[in-house]
Amino acid sequence: MGVKGRLIVPVPKERLGVIIGKSGATRRKIEDLCNVKLWIDSANNEVVIMPRNEKTTIADMMKAKNILQAIALGFNSKTAFSLLDEMVILEYIDLGEVARNKADLKRIKGRIIGEEGKARRMIEELSGAKLVIGEKHVGIIGDYEQVRIAREAVEMLISGRQHKTVYDFLRRQRHELKRRRLELWEKYPF
Repeated sequence: MGVKGRLIVPVPKERLGVIIGKSGATRRKIEDLCNVKLWIDSANNEVVIMPRNEKTTIADMMKAKNILQAIALGFNSKTAFSLLDEMVILEYIDLGEVARNKADLKRIKGRIIGEEGKARRMIEELSGAKLVIGEKHVGIIGDYEQVRIAREAVEMLISGRQHKTVYDFLRRQRHELKRRRLELWEKYPF
């Protein structure tokens, strides 16, 4: 017996076109890879996920939801589709919860982006995660360790830590992550 019910994902109006894709290609790809049907409700700025058939699982529905949420946050569809890999996760930091006012929000976003995008680029390069900075949020996609490191770096910047301190943290974490993965590889060669 298949999954019943549906999931509703709110999507900003300007991101609905990305979900649909050129001639509906992205929408069809989500439907095919996740075995779901999508209904784009442009009047309410949301996408409804429904089971395609009796073989649709809860996992299929959740994968489609994650992909849609990633695109809604501002990720491109290629990065969003990386969420089909069970080792890849999506995290979200709500900057509206930490900013006291609009000026504070602008300052925090500026710190995360950095001069000419340097801070964001360093976080992505040294953690291996992908970041998107939106109006009031930061989205992070990567494996568990990559997301943990990137999230911690973003939180350090939000709390006012110096960029150099954050970059040093990122370098140490990257080195430690490589060391642990190498140890695992040596212990459990494939």
